[in-house]
Amino acid sequence: MAQTIQAPEAATSGADVDIYGELGLTPVINGIGNQTVLGGALLSPHIQAAMDAANRYFVNMDDLLTQTGQMAAELLDCEAGYVTPGCAAALTLGTAACIAGDDGEKMERLPDTTGMKRDVVIQGKQRYKYDRAPTVCGAVLCQVGDANGTTAQQLATAIGPDTAAVLFPAHLDEQAGTVPLEEVIAIAHSQGVPVLLDAASQIYPVSRMRGWTKLGADLVAFGAKYFGAPHSSGLLCGRADLIASAAQQGFIGFERGTYRTFGRPFKLDRGEIVAVVLALREWVTMDHEARIARMQQRVNAALRRLERAPGISATNAPNASFGAPGLRVDVDAASGHTAAQLADALAQGTPSILCSHDATSLRFNLATIYEGDELVVADRLLTLLKG
Repeated sequence: MAQTIQAPEAATSGADVDIYGELGLTPVINGIGNQTVLGGALLSPHIQAAMDAANRYFVNMDDLLTQTGQMAAELLDCEAGYVTPGCAAALTLGTAACIAGDDGEKMERLPDTTGMKRDVVIQGKQRYKYDRAPTVCGAVLCQVGDANGTTAQQLATAIGPDTAAVLFPAHLDEQAGTVPLEEVIAIAHSQGVPVLLDAASQIYPVSRMRGWTKLGADLVAFGAKYFGAPHSSGLLCGRADLIASAAQQGFIGFERGTYRTFGRPFKLDRGEIVAVVLALREWVTMDHEARIARMQQRVNAALRRLERAPGISATNAPNASFGAPGLRVDVDAASGHTAAQLADALAQGTPSILCSHDATSLRFNLATIYEGDELVVADRLLTLLKG
């Protein structure tokens, strides 16, 4: 029943409206990827149309969050789900759930966690920028080990009566000198402590995306922009009791619930919520071999355009994004150009073209380049090389 949402046909595109020009801003062709600082996501016409359809009527937001959470849980084959305003918010709300559980008095006190189980354990080599998110609700990060590594014994000893959760960034699993996720889960669970997994972009293959909770992670946070939903959206999934607590501490829990919880700022539009579950359904049910093949066709078109370009060698760059190929341009040292100079010149144009680069090459992630603009990129490079 939860999967009966239908997305409408794509609405008329506003791509020809020069909205950034009106604001005095330079539009960007984003060859870097799903970067927050560049706007995050490239919505398909299908998802954009679904958001437009959601705008036609208002809805009971409590019911919408419940139904979409159910649908997300079914799609990911886990107990429960909850749509959040981004992955960082999912980490904050998930941590709040681990601290307060179903205790309304504790919920109302957050972020004042004095006297509560509030420690969030993280391995020293897994410290990263986004470990700030759990502290928003009053958690205290407790580093175990150091930059040289952490042992299983150190981790087990660090978990104590004040530990609310163990935070594990999925992209840093299997890093040398760290305790791997499966062992972390076993250690934490042996002491009755949940594991909160930051799997922001870890969505491919789909079996891996679905596999985190099967492995035993209690809560898993995703950035929904990575599977085609709006930039400002995310998803928290996992144990039903913890998801219920997170929802109660979210923005509608504040409005409609019994307790004055802290999560009122974590608000979402109804269109964003609908877009998350529709984009998730598309992602987990799509033919990914066909997706990768379509991306390869686009890469090949750019390669054909650049095959006789002076001073460079353009090649396929596999696994640039979620199993899909990308475009790599190696710059000949004798060409009179450097990779940095070309990247800067591409960025200075209108539209600005941004890419990743190192000392000798440029790399373009086509997952965030509007279809057809790969040829705009190729033509701009040709102009620069011949100029």
